[in-house]
Amino acid sequence: MDGTKPDARPGGVVGVLALAGIVAALMQTLVVPLIGDLPRLLGTTASNASWVITATLLAGAVATPVAGRLGDTLGKRRVLLVSVVPLVAGSVVCALASSVVPMIVGRGLQGLGMGVVPLGISLLRDLLPPEKLGGSIALMSASMGVGGALGLPFSAAVAENASWRVLFWVAAALSVLVGALIWRLVPAGRRAAAPGRFDLPGALGLGTGLVALLLAVSKGASWGWGSATTLGLFAAAVVVLLAWGAWELRIPDPLVDLRVTARPVVLMTNAASVLVGFAMYAQSLVVPQLFQLPEATGYGLGQSMMAMGLWMAPAGLMMMVLAPLGAKLSAARGPKVTLSAGALVITVGYGSSLALMGSTWGLLAVTLVCNTGVGLAYGAMPALIMGAVPQEETASANSFNTLMRSIGTSVSAAVIGVVLAQTATTLGGHVLPSEDGFRVAMLIGCGVGLVAAVVAALVPARPAAGSADAVDAGTEGSGTATARAASSEAPA
Repeated sequence: MDGTKPDARPGGVVGVLALAGIVAALMQTLVVPLIGDLPRLLGTTASNASWVITATLLAGAVATPVAGRLGDTLGKRRVLLVSVVPLVAGSVVCALASSVVPMIVGRGLQGLGMGVVPLGISLLRDLLPPEKLGGSIALMSASMGVGGALGLPFSAAVAENASWRVLFWVAAALSVLVGALIWRLVPAGRRAAAPGRFDLPGALGLGTGLVALLLAVSKGASWGWGSATTLGLFAAAVVVLLAWGAWELRIPDPLVDLRVTARPVVLMTNAASVLVGFAMYAQSLVVPQLFQLPEATGYGLGQSMMAMGLWMAPAGLMMMVLAPLGAKLSAARGPKVTLSAGALVITVGYGSSLALMGSTWGLLAVTLVCNTGVGLAYGAMPALIMGAVPQEETASANSFNTLMRSIGTSVSAAVIGVVLAQTATTLGGHVLPSEDGFRVAMLIGCGVGLVAAVVAALVPARPAAGSADAVDAGTEGSGTATARAASSEAPA
């Protein structure tokens, strides 16, 4: 076990880790205002410039489960500090880039730091007293939404009024600040007493399979869903991931313990996470376009990038406002109920969009309702996972859950992209998404949210007897019990 600081203040620990999550989320939305200008800024084609987005997605997907496993074996604080390094380095590389290749490299480095959120959530279990754990987990989960909410208006303001390089210099400075605060204020948590060897073949296999899968999903629309490249990548993903699964089941110290992920609580929570990730991202693809399309379309609201970001910011902040409420609901009724309620709220938000899409205030209401549901659901997922896995596998299990959410968002981007492309219309010589396309996309989000609620309702109320270690076996029924179990293993 790592050493800890007995005088650590829970409020300071939560604040620092939440800031780390906000900065990590900021990296994902940082380049959104630049997407249209990247070909000109970097002297490349639009197709090549799209890799600036894809590189972060792929690197984050590969790095997250690896960071989780390393956190369990080497210590979560140590791996948190290591994860901050590529955030700083990637931001500096992007700030200095003058062509597309270094920009892609820098964005890939930023993606390597995406494991800070599941690592931070897992570290909370080691460090906090029981009465503070539930709310702190929900707050940490909400940090991703806050980062995205602040990122859009901030990036738009800088892009409109200063050099785009300022975005990355600010990101580098924030990352350095996060690293310094973690070093100074966050104690080391627990790690496995006998960590075993790191599963390098498992890391390479999972990384290869994920890259093939997510590359096919994210690039299928531009390459053609029936093209040899896309189909070949899907086939490679299936073969590699099946081989990876067989390998993980054979070795004593796997990267991801598939037997643990197969436990009903973990399995159903991860399935719900994919669906919630899909539903969360669908409205993020639709609403900004509705805000910014010209009023001449009859359904666009003609807002600037900066105005769009400001209209959407309250929705992200709502996730943090709702974190204490979600924690209280989990403590009273159990995180399963909170997850189900969150998915139902998402469903209501999408359903309301069919009547509220025609005004800025209506879209604001839609995003507020949807993100309220996302905040409730995201806060409940780690509590469910941590109540069903052994203490020494907390970071690995949380990282795998985060990966499931990322896969959901990637599939959402592909599906909604296809829907909007297939229903596009021509106006003034420009091909634009149609109103019918936006409505179909929101209906899909509504349906997926409803399926997520059904899956969440199927999460077992308790793990099967003997399926988890003695401390965790009875924690699934309530957030308070989960916190008590975590506290009993945390250092004094």
